[in-house]
Amino acid sequence: MNIHFDISPDPKELGKRAAEKIAALLNAAIEQKGSARIILSTGQSQFETLSYLVEECVDWGRVEMFHLDEYIGLPESHPASFRHYLKERFVSHVPLKAAYFVDGEESIPYLTDALRKETVDVGVIGIGENGHIAFNDPPADFDTSEAYKVVALDERCRRQQLGEGWFPALSDVPERAVSMCVREIMKCEHIVSAVPHSVKAEALYNTITGPVSPYVPATILKTHRDWYLFADSDSASRLLPL
Repeated sequence: MNIHFDISPDPKELGKRAAEKIAALLNAAIEQKGSARIILSTGQSQFETLSYLVEECVDWGRVEMFHLDEYIGLPESHPASFRHYLKERFVSHVPLKAAYFVDGEESIPYLTDALRKETVDVGVIGIGENGHIAFNDPPADFDTSEAYKVVALDERCRRQQLGEGWFPALSDVPERAVSMCVREIMKCEHIVSAVPHSVKAEALYNTITGPVSPYVPATILKTHRDWYLFADSDSASRLLPL
């Protein structure tokens, strides 16, 4: 396994370290080829990383951002909308070259065309409580060559969204979403995963100790050529002492 594994004492320090690594990778790409591309994930686990990332010294005018996934049928005005999340926490803070958002099933062809014009330098890919990456819930499709597709969200994934406070009841959590597919994520030159909090301890343990399996989708990240995994003492609790 080619994992760069970093454990911080708390989510704040984790976010700082993850943001520094993301910025360094973006700056290296800009220095090498004059521009950079990044994929961003969302959710409660990414709060600290994004808050530090917008403060990093990066020539954001040379950076294109791609959106990882989004619910189907949820308006952007909804607090749980990931378009809303990224615009509020990231896009409104940095002068990006371009930002590409998932906006319904009909946006898939446009996103696919834009995404595949050039290599993505950094994929910021979280890990869900059920081990998912993006909205590729278990058993994840490791084989499709599609860049994005419509997926059904399993109950544990939907309960995570409820538990994070995005929705008032499970029945309010959408059952379908558009997600970037696993093989497309794996095309990123570098992957950075920020995985804080005790609710992620089981998923992190299963990811690190188990075999590569679509039933724990994040295990596929262990096969990536350059994966940076940032945990905190709570999320890594089942792995300590290393």
